[in-house]
This record gives sequence, C-alpha cells and structure tokens, in this order.
Amino acid sequence: MHALRRLWNDTAGGLPATFWYLWAGLLINRAGAFAMLFLSLYLTDARGASESLAGTVVGAYGAGGAAGVLLGGVLADRWGRRSTLVAAHLATAALMVALAFSRPLLLIAVLSALVGVVHSMPSPAFVAAIVDVVPAQRRSRAFNLQFWAFNLGMAVASLLAGVLAEASFTALFLVDAGATLTAAVLIAWKVPETLRRAAASVDLRPPAESARARRPGLRTALTDRTFLVFVGLTFVLAVLTMQTSTIMPLAMRADGLGPSAYGVVVALGGALIVLGQLFVPRLIDRHRKDVVLAVSTALLAVGFGVLAVADVLGVYLAAAAVWTVGSMLAAPPNAQINADLAPPQLRARYQSVFYLTFPAAAFVAPTLGGVSLQHLGDGHWLIVGGLGLLAALGHLLAGPHRERHVAALRRAAGLEPAPAVDHAPAR
Repeated sequence: MHALRRLWNDTAGGLPATFWYLWAGLLINRAGAFAMLFLSLYLTDARGASESLAGTVVGAYGAGGAAGVLLGGVLADRWGRRSTLVAAHLATAALMVALAFSRPLLLIAVLSALVGVVHSMPSPAFVAAIVDVVPAQRRSRAFNLQFWAFNLGMAVASLLAGVLAEASFTALFLVDAGATLTAAVLIAWKVPETLRRAAASVDLRPPAESARARRPGLRTALTDRTFLVFVGLTFVLAVLTMQTSTIMPLAMRADGLGPSAYGVVVALGGALIVLGQLFVPRLIDRHRKDVVLAVSTALLAVGFGVLAVADVLGVYLAAAAVWTVGSMLAAPPNAQINADLAPPQLRARYQSVFYLTFPAAAFVAPTLGGVSLQHLGDGHWLIVGGLGLLAALGHLLAGPHRERHVAALRRAAGLEPAPAVDHAPAR
C-alpha cells in the first residue's frame, strides 16, 4: 500500500482539480478524434475520389491545422483558455455532423480544411491552461500525464475507428461529433477561466528585450531567439518522430515486411507509452532538463539509425523500443521548457509557435525523406541518426543559456530572488 501511495504521489499527487478536468477533456477529445484518421479511405471508398484528390483534401486538413494552431494561441490569450476550448470543440462537433451528411467533394474539402483549423485550436489553450493552474514544481508530472492521456486517447481512437469505419462512415463522423461535444460540455461545466488578465500589464522580458516586448503578440515569440533555438531543436525531434508514420513503412516494405508487421511495430510503441509513461517523472525529476532532452534525442537518433541495418521484424521492434523510450523521456521537459520561456500574457501564443513544429515536420519528413530513401537507401537512416545526435549536442550547448534566460524571466516577475552579490574586498 505504501508503494502504491508513493507511486501516486510521484506521478499524479498534488495536482489541482482543474487540471484533472482539463486532462479528462483532453482524453475524451483524443479518444473521440478518430474520423479524420480515415478521411482518405472515406474519400476513395465512399465518395469515389481518386487517390490524388484524396491526398489533396487530406493536405487541406493539414494546412488548416497549421492555421488553427496560431489562431488558437492568439484567441486563448485574448478571449481566454476556457472560451477558446469550448468554442473550438463546439465548432468541431458541428463540422463533423456536416461532414457526415455532405456528398459533394468540393464541400467535403472545404469542411475538412475547417475541421483542421478547429481541431488544432485547443492545443495551445490546453497547455496554457495547465501552466496557469499547476505550480511550477509540479508541471513536469502534469505534462507527463498530458502526454500519457494524448497517447492513450489516440490508441483508443485507432481501435474505435477501425470498428466504426467497417460499420458506417456516417456513424464514424457522428460518434466523433458526440465525443467532441462531451468534451465541450465537461470543460464548460467544470473548468473555470484560468487566464489572469492582470498579467498582461507585467513585463517579464529581460531589460535588453523590453523594447520589443512593449507590444506583446506573436511577433514577440517569433523574435525571441532563445525560444526559437529551442523550437528549432524540437523541430528536429519532431522530424525524427515523424519517420515512424512516413518513411519507416516504405523501408519495411522494401525489406519484404507487410502492413501487419508495421502494425506490430506501431502497437509496441503505443503499449510502451501507455504502460511506462507514468514512471517517467521518477526517472527525470532529479536531472537537468537540457541533459534529459539530450539523452532522449540521442535515443531517438540511435533508434532510427539502427534501421540502416534492419531487415527483419525483430530489429525493427528493438529499434522501436529505443526511440519510444526517447520520446517518453522528452515529453515532460519539452513542455516544461516551453512553459518556462513564455511570459504569462503570451503563454498560448508561445504554445502556438511551438506546436507549429509538428505540422512543419509532418510536411518535411515525408517530402525530403522520400527523396532521401529513394536515392540513398539505408543511408537515409544514417542521416536521420546523425541529425538527431547533432540536436542532442545542441541541447547540451543551449541548455545553460536557456536556464539563465528562464531565471531572468522569473526574477523580473518576482518569482526568484536576484543572485547574491559578493561584497568581499578583493585580495
């Protein structure tokens, strides 16, 4: 019993009730967000679209997602977190119902792009709200639980989507709409507005940057060099992670491994995250965040680099275990550093710029990766591994400056005392 209580305290203890309602809303949102996973299949099988047209429509959904991330960040800092979350969920539910009964392909394409916008809007608002309500010393475990809920929800969504798609595509969209509406009701009912308007009058930037922070907005995040270095390193991590769903299936096919083998590799990663993610805080809380990120990125690099010599399922499974552990270790410090670097009045905007790395990686990974795999073969994985090792080194080099930058922000906000000055006479 004592061991269970200690495990609970290490993984979930001391978190406020509002966090748990946000967590439940995120879990419901992800578990119900399955219709768009089958969008291309729906277009080709049920609506008679060509593969190229289906790809264009799915691309429109992705482009809408990039716009939605930025829009969600701006609205969450202006309207508030709760208002943005509720509005985005209600709009998603309405668009899903419209998609369920739409027949013209042009209308489906427009609706898909709009769904991409509203699907992505909650991401910065969710994270900003978590930062608002969770004390700094407990954010690592909060972000760890957020990552766990996201992956658990996606695993549930994948299972439900397969069953519903075989029964009825209309039911697929309607059940998705119902789950999204449930999340909206929960958030509207139980989550108070967490945005503190008074924070907008506080300048948290270091003196050298105060001039460009007088008019806070997206431009502040887009010109914050310390933050952009971190975003760039996260982009590399995202490009590595995207190999799993973009280039690895092609490599496995070239090695004579079919879709079922690919499914086993993906399922292993999901199972490891669901079973092991809750133990991550106990492993990383005593270590510097830049060191944890360097180790996690290096694990990703090694895992994907091993694919240069993979030709049987066993090697792919071993490599997947390595890079999944890297992803698990990276999730909490990545989110925590992002929160530390953002001034309170710009939290959601900073989140939106940070989240742009993922649609950008989703474009770059298959576009350049396909060319690389075609012309370099297994050498592609050596390039991916080398890129990851460079990013790991980048975290070690950027970490100390980033920590000093965060400390300056906290001192400016009165959250941390100024460093002591040695007044002893010189010898």
